[in-house]
Amino acid sequence: MSKQVQDVETIFCHGVGDDFLVVVTRDGKRLFRAKLGLSETSAGPRPAKFRLKNGSSEEPRQPDEFVELARRAERIRISEQTSRTGRDELREMLTGYQLEAKVVRTCRYCASSGRYSPITTDTAVKDGQDWICTDCASRELERELSYVGGVKGAAMDRLEELMLEVQDLERIVNLLKGRLDPDLTKFDTISATTDEVDPVRTDSLNLHPGLQELLEDRFDTLLPVQSLSVEHGLFDGDDQLVVSATATGKTLVGELAGINNVLNGKGKLLFLVPLVALANQKYEDFQDEYGHLVDVTLRVGASRINDDGNRFDPGADVIVGTYEGIDHALRTGKEMGDIGTVVIDEVHTLKEDERGHRLDGLISRLKYTCEQRAKRREEYQGAQWIYLSATVGNPQQLTEALEATLIEFEERPIPIERHVTFADGQEKVRVENKLVKREFDTESSKGYRGQTIIFTNSRRRCHEISRKLEYSAAPYHAGLDYRRRKTVERKFADQELSAVVTTAALAAGVDFPASQVIFDSLAMGIEWLSVQEFHQMLGRAGRPDYHDEGKVYVLVEPDCSYHNSMEMTEDEVAFKLLKGDMESVMTHYDEGAAVEETLANVTVGGKAAKRLNDRMLGDVPTKHAIGKLLEYDFIDGFEPTPLGRVVTEHFLEPGESFALLDGIRKDAHPYGLVADIEMRDEQL
Repeated sequence: MSKQVQDVETIFCHGVGDDFLVVVTRDGKRLFRAKLGLSETSAGPRPAKFRLKNGSSEEPRQPDEFVELARRAERIRISEQTSRTGRDELREMLTGYQLEAKVVRTCRYCASSGRYSPITTDTAVKDGQDWICTDCASRELERELSYVGGVKGAAMDRLEELMLEVQDLERIVNLLKGRLDPDLTKFDTISATTDEVDPVRTDSLNLHPGLQELLEDRFDTLLPVQSLSVEHGLFDGDDQLVVSATATGKTLVGELAGINNVLNGKGKLLFLVPLVALANQKYEDFQDEYGHLVDVTLRVGASRINDDGNRFDPGADVIVGTYEGIDHALRTGKEMGDIGTVVIDEVHTLKEDERGHRLDGLISRLKYTCEQRAKRREEYQGAQWIYLSATVGNPQQLTEALEATLIEFEERPIPIERHVTFADGQEKVRVENKLVKREFDTESSKGYRGQTIIFTNSRRRCHEISRKLEYSAAPYHAGLDYRRRKTVERKFADQELSAVVTTAALAAGVDFPASQVIFDSLAMGIEWLSVQEFHQMLGRAGRPDYHDEGKVYVLVEPDCSYHNSMEMTEDEVAFKLLKGDMESVMTHYDEGAAVEETLANVTVGGKAAKRLNDRMLGDVPTKHAIGKLLEYDFIDGFEPTPLGRVVTEHFLEPGESFALLDGIRKDAHPYGLVADIEMRDEQL
């Protein structure tokens, strides 16, 4: 003991029952722990027992040894958590030996474990009525998180960061129980930004009289992104890639170029979108806005097996279609006449695994078709290409690959406040109900009630959520018929619905003027959302003509994944999406995609197939793909075989083709064959 008492720095005392835990430290390190008991004497309280603690055992020592320790210590501290009676008794005893002690605030967990851990309200975390050190608070948070699943990585970092920021463990625990605390759920704000662009006056445009009059009746000046496009050659026939946030007016760029070219006899307009729902919506918009000037038709190719061409007039002035619908027309040799303008909306689809290669191939085939027609018809000058997207991570590179002019405008008309909170699958609906009610009960300065889009990962979940919301809401997904979708759109526009619940797969096709977006899930089917898709969806929150700000809530279920093929969990994905940079838009080819697009290029271009492959954005292994096509008996020379023609006309992958052949040889029922093929694709 004599060595141990030399140069003692601190003696820390903490009341435990009727005794005191004594911790002796030197140079910040604990020398030993002991238990001290006092008894009342005629001279006042005095040490009556002193035992060194070693694990669970105790070694009795002379009580006077405590006094010797106390006299050699530089300072004596008593924990604030010790009872007032205990503190008074201990200080009276020390005063009897002409020693002083100071009461200090310490971490309760540390003190109980025999650690001296002084804290202040600036460095501690509140735990109920007490304060604890940050290390213990982190351990307690981790323990609480273990009850709701193994939260780790970025989510754990975020929660610890929040806890240290607000210095309150209970508030963080409540957050995990789905309680809405705006100070805690708020992740950041995407500020409203305005780029200085001189607006182009509509009366300065030299458009076809019919379009010029219509435009001047609607607007005095063009919006900034539209003005930039006009200044950089929109009406001179230049190809353009227009990258700008949702609700900044980029769609009108394509419409103006296309309608003007139609009216001036330069060829028809193809306005292409990735989804049937969006094509239907654009078809209605074109009919309403330009129907008195041009004929409009729809080409969606909704069925892979049966194409009846319903409502499609290849001779119309404007063809609104899905990528697949127009590609089907090319693959089956349908003549569409002189094409003056091609607008590719949501061009970032090029990066998607399932649809990217088909859009890449479509662009190549459509350009080839226009070029071949221009060679045959001297008066036809080919098509102007306008590519539109709100989210492109590599706009310069993509512009060069598409051989276009970049029109990039980064303005966000109104700010978007992004929030993150944690809840399990059942709790999520209760949180969504609160958020929807709160938003619908709030009116903007423009006089509109707040309305919500809830994105989830399945049609079934759409119906489940919409049924459980207290205010009027409706599901909205590709499984609903056209009339039901139009009814939902009308009711939302008339503010008869507080919310629509839709699948993430339909994000690009949702055009509701919502002030709030809620992510019930961060998955699209069995795949996690990409940063691109996430930004596309959250960009739906807030419209400048309706709302003062947009709100986005990401509801995260800790340790959750929706399929065993998912490598990450939802809490990990959430912060990857919130902090992630936009991915580059470029198409990648596996063997199946290379075979499918090469077969389509052979069908459309014959011997020019290699040239069509070479002009595509992605790197297509043409020789390998041709070899596989010959092996599968899909082509004969540079012509598709009857089998190859069926495969390409119905967008079948090689695996699907062989599944069909095998089923036919086994006399399987046609409906069963179709069901088997459709089951191969995740239906959303």
